[in-house]
Amino acid sequence: MLLAIDLGNTQTVIGLFSGNELAHSWRMVTPKYETADEIASNIFNFLKNSGYEPGKVSAIAVSCVVPGILFEISRMGRQYFSLEPFIVDSNVKTGLKINYDYPREIGADRIANSVAAKEIYGCPAIVLDFGTATTFDILSKEGEYIGGVIAPGIEISSEALFSYAAKLSKVDLSWTDAVIGKNTYDCIRSGILYGFLGQAEFIIEKIISELTVQGQGSDPKIIATGGLSILMIEKSRHIQIHDPDLTLKGLKIIVDKNQQGTGAQMMP
Repeated sequence: MLLAIDLGNTQTVIGLFSGNELAHSWRMVTPKYETADEIASNIFNFLKNSGYEPGKVSAIAVSCVVPGILFEISRMGRQYFSLEPFIVDSNVKTGLKINYDYPREIGADRIANSVAAKEIYGCPAIVLDFGTATTFDILSKEGEYIGGVIAPGIEISSEALFSYAAKLSKVDLSWTDAVIGKNTYDCIRSGILYGFLGQAEFIIEKIISELTVQGQGSDPKIIATGGLSILMIEKSRHIQIHDPDLTLKGLKIIVDKNQQGTGAQMMP
């Protein structure tokens, strides 16, 4: 069984694959200062509480945008699973041609998302990942990674607002009944959620326009993932596919390509 670990800036998603099927997934706060022992304890608890035997794990794949924790993750794999984790970066075999000025700057999660989008849903495609940052990754009709967009994420922007505006209090991120708020609480919720929805819709439209002009496809698949994507798919006019496990699926496909030379077919 493959243990896939996606370490984001804020949250970490862990998936367990049995063959090509994602058998289970878990989410936790990203460990920033925890030791290999503490990380292993969390993962063992997830596995055992869900009825899985840690000894059945035969491979570990990791995408990480927090470099400081990679040493402990690798040590955890060796010490507790007797496995050397497979670390995804721009140098591993992905089957993805990257047309980007500095490929090493592309986050491992964005690589995994793009690989999964290409292999599972086809191209051209736009992948939106609503996490600590909101990222847009673009694949041409030939399946080439041609660039992206990075914007501040919903939660981090909200936290900045609450930190610097003394009279504004934190709010729950849930949709209001109307855009026009009748109280400060609803005004903030409306501004945050409709503001980020408008940002996403506008950027998607601009990307489609550029793809069309470049002859790279005028009707891309538009795929949303990330912990906060569930908020946007409810209102978006453009997002067609919601796949909260896209990054984990991408990790699985990349591992297959590097172990076998060909990627296994995965279902959405």
